[in-house]
Amino acid sequence: MNNINLKNKVAVVTGGAQGFGLAIAKRFLVSGAQVVIWDIDEKILLSVEEKNITKIIVDVTNFQKIEEATKETLSLFGRIDILVNNAGIAGPSYTTWEYPIEEWQKIIDIDLSGVFYCCKSIVPVMKKNNYGRIINIASIAGKEGNPNAMPYSAAKAGVIALTKSLGKELANNNIAVNCITPAAAKTRIFDQISQKHIDYMLSKIPRNRFVKVDELASMVAWMASEENSFTTGAVFDLSGGRATY
Repeated sequence: MNNINLKNKVAVVTGGAQGFGLAIAKRFLVSGAQVVIWDIDEKILLSVEEKNITKIIVDVTNFQKIEEATKETLSLFGRIDILVNNAGIAGPSYTTWEYPIEEWQKIIDIDLSGVFYCCKSIVPVMKKNNYGRIINIASIAGKEGNPNAMPYSAAKAGVIALTKSLGKELANNNIAVNCITPAAAKTRIFDQISQKHIDYMLSKIPRNRFVKVDELASMVAWMASEENSFTTGAVFDLSGGRATY
């Protein structure tokens, strides 16, 4: 494991109680950061065993709750240097014309609006300190558009565009805004989708396997570090060769 230096940095990881988010939180902790997990699932949040990780129950679809969590984090640590927008859901598998409207709205609210709300709340804190690293967890689906997963694909495409816009807006500050487009990993998100869709995703990956959560955490740790001082508004591919651009 490469030694990424995140000492004296305070990191917020949304959806950090499991899967990608928990792997990122643990890697940040090993790298010396003070880590705060924001997650809506209280039961899973309380099951996180790492004593040095602070846990706050947050619904990322509720801007007021995000503002409260931002204030609580600042009261505990005085600053927020790193934001990882990881909270998300896949949603069920349907064709576009059959997709339930309520499921569409739920996915957009969590996967796209949640990213916007967290950035809206935390960017002013970073601007005040003239330092920040924002990493948005998008998906290869946001580049290619997965069939029978239109809301998820659309939301992740929106995350990519949001990243590029915000990166340009903050380019004159010492704040880097980037996103990562991983292939799927074997996490609890697989419980939300059909086996047919899982098989489809695997068939598209030239490496013929799913990404490991620790592989994603390694890339995110560098993206969150001071070493990532020039790249902003960029998309980091982690698709096992699937991405064509």
